[in-house]
Amino acid sequence: MQDALFALEDYMHFLKVERQLAHNTIASYHRDLEDYILFMAEEKLEKIDAITRPYILSYLQRMNEEGKSARTVSRHISSIRSFHQFLLREKVTTADPTVHLELPKLEQKLPRVLSLAEIERLIQAPDCTKPQGVRDYALLEILYGTGMRVSELIELDLDDIHLSMGFVRVFGKGGKERIVPLGHKAIEACTRYINEVRPRFVEKQRRPVDALFVNMRGGRLTRQGCWKLLKGHALTANIQKELTPHILRHSFATHLIENGADLRAVQEMLGHADISTTQIYTHVSGKRLKEVYKKFHPRA
Repeated sequence: MQDALFALEDYMHFLKVERQLAHNTIASYHRDLEDYILFMAEEKLEKIDAITRPYILSYLQRMNEEGKSARTVSRHISSIRSFHQFLLREKVTTADPTVHLELPKLEQKLPRVLSLAEIERLIQAPDCTKPQGVRDYALLEILYGTGMRVSELIELDLDDIHLSMGFVRVFGKGGKERIVPLGHKAIEACTRYINEVRPRFVEKQRRPVDALFVNMRGGRLTRQGCWKLLKGHALTANIQKELTPHILRHSFATHLIENGADLRAVQEMLGHADISTTQIYTHVSGKRLKEVYKKFHPRA
């Protein structure tokens, strides 16, 4: 299967350059497809054109026997299907063995969210008498106030935030740009951070720093650094739930919809390509449904 490994590298280049997918997404594709190609090599297939539907079904059967979740199997199928479509398009193969391959039905998991009281405790947790506290307060206001992904947050540059006009420019998956409004609290928090704290951090760097959020040494804040500070403030705020940056994104969307926000507007702010991805937040908003029922149903 040497030809498959060469084709895999070409496919990774395609995902990076033409599709402009995120590094983590590309790494996930690579892991899935390496495992897939290894399985086909173990089946004594020498050429990628020798892969047929029964071999793919055997691979998926092995995943089931190993106890892989339906979500994991579904992700692998998507990776394999996309890979074979690329091979056919590039005329590396003459047929696509993934045609009519069905995805397993997924159990829809409702996103975990924080209550408004928990959000308030978390945002107030940083000690704003210290420089890093001022930065962390601004960071939390931006994360919850815009619903952006942590990967998008750490990639923000100073030029992406427009405080006088009240918006931030975000580059999402595939480099797609969107504009997200900023609330007055986020604007106030970021103004103080940018004017008072960031210059003290970046002066430690010899070269100019573009990053909006920087660590105390003046370098761009990393994903790991963001997770660490979030967990620390969750501990201070006495939040018992397991907390990740993505839960703030879920909370942003859920609280907007609970307060009557238009689903299309929420989709735009989250950067979802398909509104069906955004619709999951309508299932979380039971509180809002109960309020509407009590207010408008004659028998309530």
